[in-house]
Amino acid sequence: MVLNKTASTAWAGWVIFTATMLLMIGTFNVIEGLIALFNDERVLITPERLITVDLTGWGWTLLIFGLVMIAAGIGLFTARTWARITAIIIVALHAVVQITWLGAYPIWSLLMIALDVVVLFALTARWTDARTDLSPYDTPSSRTGQHTAVS
Repeated sequence: MVLNKTASTAWAGWVIFTATMLLMIGTFNVIEGLIALFNDERVLITPERLITVDLTGWGWTLLIFGLVMIAAGIGLFTARTWARITAIIIVALHAVVQITWLGAYPIWSLLMIALDVVVLFALTARWTDARTDLSPYDTPSSRTGQHTAVS
């Protein structure tokens, strides 16, 4: 039994790592989105190596995307299933978007894709073990809506 608890704790650590990464990446996206919206002279674009995009639209996309990432990261700290599903979708989309940026920012894009793969692994492997360890107060009675008194 000790081995299972240790394994469960290890998977909970992976989920906490994932939540932290989503908070960081989401914060970076929000900052980059705000810069693209309000101070677009600071955004470096090389048209010959990148698909040309409207900076205002790109700024709003980054801002909304970042806010959803932050919300999913906060939800993962409490082991919510909606946060896990949202994070899987967001991280998969993030990896696809990074492929389009490979021509302009090859090293950064490859690092982001590698990080996305690690985060996807942490979100898809052994979720029930991690969820059990992350939410110790989530009992079967609390899932059905019945509340028990704690003295």
